[in-house]
Amino acid sequence: MQTEKRQTVYSRQNPFPAEVLENINLNGPGSNKETRHLELTLEDSGLSYEPGDTIAIYPENDPELVDMILEETNWDPEEQVTVKAGREEETYPLKKALLTQLDITDVTKAILKKLGRLVESEKIDELLGSENKAELKEYMVGRDLLDLIREYNLQDVPVQDVVSILRKKGPRLYSIASSLAAVPGEVHLTIGAVRYKANGRERKGVCSVYCAERVKPGDKVSLYVQPNKHFFLPEDRETPIIMVGPGTGVAPFRSFMQELEVKQAGGKAWMFFGEQHYETDFLYKNEWNQWLNDGVLTKLDLAFSRDIGQKVYVQHRMLENSKELFEWLENGAYFYVCGDKNKMAKDVHNALLEIIEKEGGISAEQAEEYLNNMKKEKRYQRDVY
Repeated sequence: MQTEKRQTVYSRQNPFPAEVLENINLNGPGSNKETRHLELTLEDSGLSYEPGDTIAIYPENDPELVDMILEETNWDPEEQVTVKAGREEETYPLKKALLTQLDITDVTKAILKKLGRLVESEKIDELLGSENKAELKEYMVGRDLLDLIREYNLQDVPVQDVVSILRKKGPRLYSIASSLAAVPGEVHLTIGAVRYKANGRERKGVCSVYCAERVKPGDKVSLYVQPNKHFFLPEDRETPIIMVGPGTGVAPFRSFMQELEVKQAGGKAWMFFGEQHYETDFLYKNEWNQWLNDGVLTKLDLAFSRDIGQKVYVQHRMLENSKELFEWLENGAYFYVCGDKNKMAKDVHNALLEIIEKEGGISAEQAEEYLNNMKKEKRYQRDVY
């Protein structure tokens, strides 16, 4: 009797070890940015995705930071420690736990509360006071486990007690930059490497620099697909779309365009892209120009903020095209924004309100109502981070 081979189900609890096919820097020589284009195979995974979905990656921590922690504390890298994940407990050698299991780069209020029970510190008590929310927020930015070890002499605390205050490391989410219809069995990602200086030390984004510096073709990356029910192409592919995606916000719109090209959709598409310099930072330039030439893309508006004396951003290009943009909205266009939520998404939102108010000849309140109706109709979608 023949037994049926069971398909392994890959998920958050059981991520798929995807092989890296390509890992290239999209930025040109002399750029201030480093944006990696990753191509990974999903062959034999059973995983699928739609344009607009995200991939969750489980990165390893920076080995240099782990070595600095071990050097600072003289902890035994082989000492067995217990890591909690919900109700589950697992045991690892300390170095492996620091590399693969524990979040060692984020300092949170919960961690400081637990730390306050381990060490006596007026500073921690003060930071956790209800009147010091702003100071607490500022204190947590750019600090990591090594900072806490140095500041509170944690090398004198039993290692298991320190491990117990840390969270289990979670995955990092990235917008998918490909269409399964265009690249069957693959997924592409667009990841900007995060590097900055804080509290006298160079800092690195956990996953972005893992991908930029340590992941090579042939390596395996643990991942799963995270569907995004709030960011998707219109069901009717004839519907016009407007896409605003500066920097790595370009990613889902590359997936949109690949999908529209393969499916030979007839709807109009308009892209607003922005970065620092045209020569070094126009991500996927050849592809965008090809889509424009082939008519898959109807309009392409660019904003390179450091190429001329005056800084120009995507919202400025929107305002310059306000009459036509409003006509597209009136004709049922879907409007998408992807990228930085702190500044860009707010500026784009305000520019959109200004365009609707001006071109619609309505009040600010009515413009808000117009946009709210677009949201209800799922015609105003944001994927911001």
